[in-house]
Amino acid sequence: MTRARWYARPEGEGLILRKAPRLASWNKATDPDQVRLREYLEDTADLLAPAMVSGPWALRLDVGLPAGRDLIDMADLDNYAFPLATHLRSEHLVSVWCTKRHADTSSVVVAPAHETAAPEATYTLRTTASSQTKAYKEQVRAAVAGAAEIPAGAVQLQVAFVVGPQRNWLSLWKPTIDALDPLLGRTRADRDWHPKDGRITDLGLHVDIDPSLGHDVVATIAAAPAGA
Repeated sequence: MTRARWYARPEGEGLILRKAPRLASWNKATDPDQVRLREYLEDTADLLAPAMVSGPWALRLDVGLPAGRDLIDMADLDNYAFPLATHLRSEHLVSVWCTKRHADTSSVVVAPAHETAAPEATYTLRTTASSQTKAYKEQVRAAVAGAAEIPAGAVQLQVAFVVGPQRNWLSLWKPTIDALDPLLGRTRADRDWHPKDGRITDLGLHVDIDPSLGHDVVATIAAAPAGA
């Protein structure tokens, strides 16, 4: 099976965001949430413009949340990372990292991507279904169905995708994570595709391109208690 590539977390303190990070919104364009999201994305792109690099690059977004906020309830990291990665995306974006912690400020880093070793424990699958279908999620879930649920508390998750050149790998994030309830647990026992993904406090997402895959996707998943 095609081998995934893993990239190191970009180092450095990062640039302090002038506008607070916003979660992805699917509301109409005139909705206040969408307006604030666009303002944040445009301002952050302007902030990062002098720091952008050529060649394969990585993005890190560190989200600061109020001290009283439960870090493992909601505020899903893929929903913070997706709009910014989409706004900044180029063909050379190969790794996106996102964290959340108690802090008064949030920050962002862009840096050249550096390949690193794969995590020790991983689950790998090759999907043949469209990511917009239930079949895609079922194939992802089947790959981790025999895994033990990660003990209660914060989780660190990485997913390395290998896709064909026509695939938008960013659109794979949400349906893949939605299928990881065997690892993360479910918000409700009777609800499919609603894992406790608010538990993820450290998220890394990576991509490599393999034209031989066509429209198939190879995904390799690594999950563990945060800090392990």
